[in-house]
Amino acid sequence: MKLEHWAAGTLAEATGRERRADPVLPRTGGPAGNARLTAWTGVLLLALFLAELASLLNLDGLIGWHIVVGALLVPPALLKTATTGWRVIGYYRKRPAYRRAGPPPMPLRLLGPLVVLFTLAVLGSGLALVALGPVPSRTALITVFGQDISAVSIHQGTFLVWAVVTGLHLPARLVPAMRIITAPRAGGERVPGRPSRAAVVLTTLVAAAVTGAVLLGGSTAWTNGGLQHNHHSSPRHATART
Repeated sequence: MKLEHWAAGTLAEATGRERRADPVLPRTGGPAGNARLTAWTGVLLLALFLAELASLLNLDGLIGWHIVVGALLVPPALLKTATTGWRVIGYYRKRPAYRRAGPPPMPLRLLGPLVVLFTLAVLGSGLALVALGPVPSRTALITVFGQDISAVSIHQGTFLVWAVVTGLHLPARLVPAMRIITAPRAGGERVPGRPSRAAVVLTTLVAAAVTGAVLLGGSTAWTNGGLQHNHHSSPRHATART
């Protein structure tokens, strides 16, 4: 049965019983180097997303923190999209090293694009909220079945879907990523390209810091009581004041 085979393969990879043998190429490291860069970026993203989720416990008091961490997430999310996309392209364009590395189990192949799509959607809609400001963000854009849909509700909806697909995807990826980061390769084989990967991660962190600073500077409408104001204002009243 295909479903049983897919489930067994996913469980084996998720628990570390099976590990894909990523070939090593000169200079960049090839699939092995790509796997390391993806793993480090994924761990960075996980830490930032946990910090972002923590801010939801007191969003009124931590709205500035929520905005800054959301901004910090954007460059690493784009980097991880690029690294995983590079591997997918290499596999489907039949590059020998990536074909030898093989694809992930089918459930992860199906979940992966959804994780990327909704990660970018939740971050993009969050950036849009900062750009719009508190009142326009809660103004109805369209009405569906009598329900007003605003920029805030779009952000909330994409977050809920992201939480579901990421919650399914993360357990299958966490152990393999930690093994790539912490465990030496069989035979002590070194993976070329470490300075380049470190430079990419460092550049991403600098870009994240700049993005956070810029976004915080442009979010005073939210940090100066914008969130509390909108808790007591309906979208229709907000429209009337604009």
